[in-house]
Amino acid sequence: MRRSLVLLLLVCFLTCFQTTILSADEDAKANTKASGRIEAAGTVLDEIEAAPDQRIPEEVLGSAECVAVVPSLLKGGFVVGGRYGKGVASCRTPKGWSAPAFFTIGGGSFGLQIGGQAVDLVMLIMNKNGMNNLLSSQFKLGADASAAAGPVGRHASADTDWKMRAEVLTYSRARGLFAGLELHGAVIKQDKDSTREFYGRMVPFKTSLTGEIEPPKAAYPFLSTLAKWAQQASK
Repeated sequence: MRRSLVLLLLVCFLTCFQTTILSADEDAKANTKASGRIEAAGTVLDEIEAAPDQRIPEEVLGSAECVAVVPSLLKGGFVVGGRYGKGVASCRTPKGWSAPAFFTIGGGSFGLQIGGQAVDLVMLIMNKNGMNNLLSSQFKLGADASAAAGPVGRHASADTDWKMRAEVLTYSRARGLFAGLELHGAVIKQDKDSTREFYGRMVPFKTSLTGEIEPPKAAYPFLSTLAKWAQQASK
């Protein structure tokens, strides 16, 4: 009887231990996915800004309130198209660039199109109103916030009205080509799953993007790259 009880307790212990290990492994994998997006976003921004003439103009990047990057936005369709991707954003705060916020972007488009491709997407939120829309954790480009394709080049032309015409400037890179991108109708929402995976709890956009929490070390691959290019653009 005693031997059976000991065996039963041992089986229960091993089962609980295995469950704990598996759960920890799943959490680690999830956090790796979120961290991987951080690293990919930093790489995208670094590669775009390192280009000599096809890049975000210094005046534009230096004036942006927030920067959002979506590595590999999926575009595709047959007559009716669609877009979907996952990205990360950061905003300026008195202490520097904020802790990252994770989001999804999706929406439909209509036109004579066929096939599909993955593009890297960069969005610059240019003023306080656009930032307030971002802080709401969900908004629609073209409805809640005006959006337009951003100018491209080392410097923005003197006659461009990029400061006045849009709250969000959008860019895309596909097959080595970098250009402004129209994203009218795309919906941006907080990626709650990735947020919980990265922070270990739910962190609202307003908490992370206004500097209420310190950025984890895992955020540095994106934030350090962003700070480097933003500082250079402001000189």
